[in-house]
Amino acid sequence: MPSKSSARIAALTVAAICSTVSAVVFTGSAQAEAVAVHDIQGSTRTSPLAGQQVTDVTGIVTGVRTYGSSRGFWIQDPAADKNPATSEGIFVFTSSTPKVAVGDSVKVSGTVTEFVPGGTSSGNQSVTEITKPTVTVESSGNALPAATTISSRSVPDTYAPAGDKDANGSVNGLTLQPRKYALDLYESLEGMNVKIGSSRVVTATDPFSELWVTVKPYENPSRRGGTVYGSYDSQNTGRLQIQSLIPTATQPFPTANVGDTLKGATEGPLDYTQFGGYTLTARTLGTVAEGGLERETTRKQSRSELAVATYNVENLDPTDDSFADHAAAIVKNLQSPDIVSLEEIQDNNGAKNDGTVAADETMRKLTDAITAAGGPAYEWRAIDPVNLADGGEPGGNIRQVFLFNPERVSFTDRAGGDATTAVGVTKTYGKAALTASPGRIDPAGEAWKNSRKPLAGEFVFRGKTVFVIANHFASKGGDQALHSQYQPPVRSSETQRHLQATSVNAFVKDILAAQKNASVVTLGDINDFEFSQTTKLLEDDGVLYSAIKSLPKSERYSYDFQGNSQVLDQILISPSIRKYCDFSYDSVHINAEFSDQISDHDPQVLRFRP
Repeated sequence: MPSKSSARIAALTVAAICSTVSAVVFTGSAQAEAVAVHDIQGSTRTSPLAGQQVTDVTGIVTGVRTYGSSRGFWIQDPAADKNPATSEGIFVFTSSTPKVAVGDSVKVSGTVTEFVPGGTSSGNQSVTEITKPTVTVESSGNALPAATTISSRSVPDTYAPAGDKDANGSVNGLTLQPRKYALDLYESLEGMNVKIGSSRVVTATDPFSELWVTVKPYENPSRRGGTVYGSYDSQNTGRLQIQSLIPTATQPFPTANVGDTLKGATEGPLDYTQFGGYTLTARTLGTVAEGGLERETTRKQSRSELAVATYNVENLDPTDDSFADHAAAIVKNLQSPDIVSLEEIQDNNGAKNDGTVAADETMRKLTDAITAAGGPAYEWRAIDPVNLADGGEPGGNIRQVFLFNPERVSFTDRAGGDATTAVGVTKTYGKAALTASPGRIDPAGEAWKNSRKPLAGEFVFRGKTVFVIANHFASKGGDQALHSQYQPPVRSSETQRHLQATSVNAFVKDILAAQKNASVVTLGDINDFEFSQTTKLLEDDGVLYSAIKSLPKSERYSYDFQGNSQVLDQILISPSIRKYCDFSYDSVHINAEFSDQISDHDPQVLRFRP
């Protein structure tokens, strides 16, 4: 999966363009008419007046946004109607810094527009706005409309209605039912002044000054304070993104980790953004009470146990300053596993797009840092990709790499593996063997187009051969968001991962056909959940088992996204390991829950006795 930071930066480069091209155009009368805010908002997600001119819309200014490409202000009509489905607040898009202040009573004339953050192709819901406004300030210093409380009592347990089949699954035309569906409740409050009380942080502060809380502290809690995403039918309705309207010079945005508490009242207009959906844009921001979360350290493997780990090091290249931190994580927190599958190792000059594909300098810096941290003198094996053929950051040429401790395991080097040659399986003296070690699985196959090819290798531990397959499946980029207007959202990226899972599963079947009791470990950044169809295809016919499922549900996660603690990184094991090798599994939480993370993924460790 692309790092959250890189994905956000890429999207922000087109934010200004989107702000002008993402409006949904409706045909309507150009005649201006005096209406109230709730008339504009209506009882569905799109305004019945979209495309029309409105005049002298009255309200009190409840928030002012002076930054970014979406500058403007929110107004709310104190004279609410009796329909809970119609919002009393609306955003006025000015494009330049607004000349109003919180507490001003204003009249606004302009065009009603439905703006889709991220563009219409994103599938996101739209925000009802008044654009090209003429604003008259009638008075200042007025009391604000009382904030509507968002709490565990007010937010329904069901996330969203099923979309209209006649509208490709869109919920836009459905009448809002705010007492039945969480997304409908939030939409019925769009643009209104809302507040939350003290709430637990479920996604740490990110570089873009935002965090996520839950107003439902007992909703699928993780052992460490997060909210676990356990199925497609359990969207965790209490999640809410928090941003701030307060200038940083006045109050810096708080730095928080998962399990901390945003204490006290947080209050402001309810917005909808490209990166998270419904967002409380705080005019009044709570303070952080630390929860004391600490990075985990797994136990050391015993002499007879083989420890195999997977760790996505997030686009590591020689210019990074995180080598010592990654080394400390491997040596201290992971207790120097015997074998480590590394994902997102970049080439020797990182994102510079000049044809470089070798990563020996990247690996030298990492192995030297591990030794300096007191770890073993790891050796490594990899296959350089064809330039620009494996996806990821352009020019970075990310690949998987095997690290191994030669004092504990040996690698069976077998010539013939390169970027374009497919590894196969043979049978020698009744035992399975790879035709090349290391080798790549089906690199020319359609499943691996513009994606990382699996790296297969043979290891020997205490006289026993163990086959290890390192993976980095296609990302979730392009999927519709959980808060999409389409319900259920379309997960288009699954198509390629399903092909990839089928390909890896077939290769494991080849190994087991040659040797029924072979020890096979398939691991890496699978970019999909332990309950997903991708995982089921990897496990097909029982040839693999996702070992993270051996953990309690409250501990099943390796990644934290938009308030959901979820599984992306997995280690899958063959039947002989699952049944006879006394395995143990640990998702080692050192990154995903922290604001000062060195990667956005938590490493995973499997220990077993071959």
